[in-house]
Amino acid sequence: MDNVRGYSFNSERQLFQFQAIAFADDGKIIATGSSAELAARVPGARHMDAGGKTLLPGMTDAHGHIFALGTSSIELDLRPSQSLAEAQKLLAAYAKAHTDFPWIRGGGWNQAVWKLGRFPTAQEIDAVAADRPVWLSRVDGHAGWANRRALQLAGISKATPDPVGGKIERDGQGNPSGVLVDKAMALVDKIVPAYSDAENRAALDAALANLRQVGLTSVHDAGVSAQADSLFREYADNGKLTTRVYGMISGVDQFFDRVSINGPLASYAQDKYALRAVKLFADGALGSRGAALIEPYQDAPDSHGLLFKTDAEIAAMMEKAIKKGYQVNVHAIGDAGNRQILNAYEKMNQLYGAGDLRHRIEHAQVVALSDIPRFKQLGILPSMQPTHATSDMNMAEARVGRERIKGAYAWRSFLNQGSIIPCGSDFPVESPNPFWGIHAAVTRQDMNNMPVEGWYADQAMTVKEAFRCFTIDAAYAAHQETVLGSLEPGKWADFIITDQDLFEMPARDIYKMEVLQTWVAGKQVYAK
Repeated sequence: MDNVRGYSFNSERQLFQFQAIAFADDGKIIATGSSAELAARVPGARHMDAGGKTLLPGMTDAHGHIFALGTSSIELDLRPSQSLAEAQKLLAAYAKAHTDFPWIRGGGWNQAVWKLGRFPTAQEIDAVAADRPVWLSRVDGHAGWANRRALQLAGISKATPDPVGGKIERDGQGNPSGVLVDKAMALVDKIVPAYSDAENRAALDAALANLRQVGLTSVHDAGVSAQADSLFREYADNGKLTTRVYGMISGVDQFFDRVSINGPLASYAQDKYALRAVKLFADGALGSRGAALIEPYQDAPDSHGLLFKTDAEIAAMMEKAIKKGYQVNVHAIGDAGNRQILNAYEKMNQLYGAGDLRHRIEHAQVVALSDIPRFKQLGILPSMQPTHATSDMNMAEARVGRERIKGAYAWRSFLNQGSIIPCGSDFPVESPNPFWGIHAAVTRQDMNNMPVEGWYADQAMTVKEAFRCFTIDAAYAAHQETVLGSLEPGKWADFIITDQDLFEMPARDIYKMEVLQTWVAGKQVYAK
């Protein structure tokens, strides 16, 4: 492909430019360089003129949820709502349009955006949709909002105790008020009808269409079930997996026992799929006050949040996966959650050596300043999502106060000590668009470019650093840096063509970038 403004990293993670890229019929890159150099090196090759457009390596999202992205296309989306009243209006319209749905499912609500000052209640759903059960997850996926019908079907009453690692929000009389936090969500989740095989296939198709449209040629799926694993393999076999998937097995239970008999799956169907990591949880989310904090919440002095497991329990789960050779990636948001997992990794290193499994902490969102150096010392990768900072800035400091916020969303602190940060979005919690993530990483602003100076702008990344976090560094975090993440000879020809030059445009406009073409293994999978 000639006449491009090409950018990539090399094996030393240094940025370089090129005018042309040559790749073979097998989908592997032959070379990059000037048009004249490549014409001489590959005589007789078919030429494609890119018209001077920008060509970049395919982008990687290091933390997403593919099936949740797909099902969100058929569920109620409350993210556009700016108030409780708007959410109720959207819910009423959805209920009216989907009278054949036995349950109303969806999510995206955020009481902080609504400036409600409290969680919503079951009665506020019933006011517009009381005829059938309603179950709506919070924007971060760590709390659920139910109506009375759903609470009744789940058998949740005043007498129901809070489960370990969860909380049932209650009114002044002790009755369930309608919101269930973290592990308490399972009380409703277990009675919600499962999606059918046909619905799951439709969800995967919808998700893949979305991912290739925004230029994601690879995604690290943070929680693969047995059903998802089966479909990923089938789609890979049949050439339908248009975005590569690096899978993290959900927990170390029955599915792990079964699939781990032969050890980690490093590569399947020409690197279209891998299943070599495990996803565990330390705590919940900041917005729902489920994140585990060392000191109480600034705006809820009676609460520290919730650790899901004891130190011994989480260490045993990690050890089970490590002994089988799996990378362990643990969700940790609060400083107590991060400290618990760092302590557990330190114990694992003492037992089994640091090795090269490249264990990760997913989110690493609020970290005690004294614990940040431990990531580098222990060889733990902070897997972070830049848009979380710009989405959370409306409530994060209220939750943790002015001192603890110094270790929150602290990308610069991690980069300065030499940590490699794989970046993602946590879609569908956030948009999967990687250029929204790069914009947030570089500006520390929302899409109205507020606040003007950036939110704690001293923790911002450069454009080059953010681009690297979504490409070669994300590939490194999946043990795939020798085959993906940059445009070098012998690697897969996974690349995108964009409408603007990422390195020449104003940083404030990066989120506006559009993908014109997406190519995977030398084959075009999307054109605008």
